[in-house]
Amino acid sequence: MKIKWLGHACFLLTSEKGTRVVTDPFDETVGYKVEEIEAEIVSTSHDHYDHNNIGMVVGNAKHVMGAGKINIDGIDITGVESFHDECEGAKRGKNDIFKFTIDGISVCHLGDLGQTLNNDQLRQIGNVDVLMIPVGGVYTIDYKGAIEVMNLIKPSITIPIHYKTPALTFEIDGVEPFLSATGGKHISKQEIELKKDEIGNWPKVIALDYE
Repeated sequence: MKIKWLGHACFLLTSEKGTRVVTDPFDETVGYKVEEIEAEIVSTSHDHYDHNNIGMVVGNAKHVMGAGKINIDGIDITGVESFHDECEGAKRGKNDIFKFTIDGISVCHLGDLGQTLNNDQLRQIGNVDVLMIPVGGVYTIDYKGAIEVMNLIKPSITIPIHYKTPALTFEIDGVEPFLSATGGKHISKQEIELKKDEIGNWPKVIALDYE
């Protein structure tokens, strides 16, 4: 499968058969380029402008939101309910976590997670190969909270999301504290290709480039 970072919390996941998933598409006020992109599936973790611009995805994409399990075009999808803040949603509401199983690889996108995960949430998520986790703080967990959650989930690869870059229009923390604390690497690629039997060859924490 291929993983391409489109900026912020938005990724394009492409299976070997060509099935495409877009996660948390954003609108133009976020600062990253908004370009129409074709996909068969689009997921939104919550209904905020920087995560719910499903109009960015063209074609007959199926919109996935909320908790539960579903299979679309051979991709198993599990939605797990969580909170956007540490006060059980009192500040910013709910946030849906999504786990996609593509080509035998489990990819967990935490959206705008604002809490430490509990045992029930961890059980629902299960085993994870690739974890996409917010690290910028302010509206989500910060890098220390991200490390705590990462250590609970125990993924093979972690990709930080939702952090300050030159393109982003609002102020949150950058990715450097998270990379420094975890020994992570910033690689000069916007897209990577993973195979199940080669996941162990990758660094444990990698930040992708935005083009």
